[in-house]
Amino acid sequence: MNRIFYIIIAFVFLVSCSKTEPRKPIKRKTGSFMKESIDRNKKLNKLEEDILQVKIQNDSLNTYYTSPNGFWYFYNKRDSLKTKLPVKGDEVIFSYEIKTLNDSILFSRQELGDKRYLVDKEELITGLQDGIKLMHKDEIITFLFPSHKAFGYTGNERVYPNEPLIYTVHLKEIINKE
Repeated sequence: MNRIFYIIIAFVFLVSCSKTEPRKPIKRKTGSFMKESIDRNKKLNKLEEDILQVKIQNDSLNTYYTSPNGFWYFYNKRDSLKTKLPVKGDEVIFSYEIKTLNDSILFSRQELGDKRYLVDKEELITGLQDGIKLMHKDEIITFLFPSHKAFGYTGNERVYPNEPLIYTVHLKEIINKE
């Protein structure tokens, strides 16, 4: 019995000591994944844009403007004096509410409270980053953001993934930091 055990060990040792061959890399077509992802996002963006355009066309009370940054907005209260716009480094104080496209409030102004934001120096959803730079002090603007300008494909506890949203923002103060 001892002899058989030593023969098995010797056999395993001889077999395991044979020259090892490196594994060959697995070829993956990464370009196809990226292409599929890009195509899927283009279709999603087009669908959201179409939905937002229907919302805009059905609203005869407001004049909408198109932002070069991929969203739409209208003025609830406009500054007729054309005071300064916030620039990088300025601190702004604003309040806002977030609604769905069917005007259900997700986050109220009272719930969110006043926010302080250093323009282009702090994290904020990209829609608000771009939108605040269009605002004068004391203006109230309603923004229609496609999902990629709001919570994106992740959503949050109240926002579905890939959900376009309506933000109504009141810019209360612009504090020049320079």
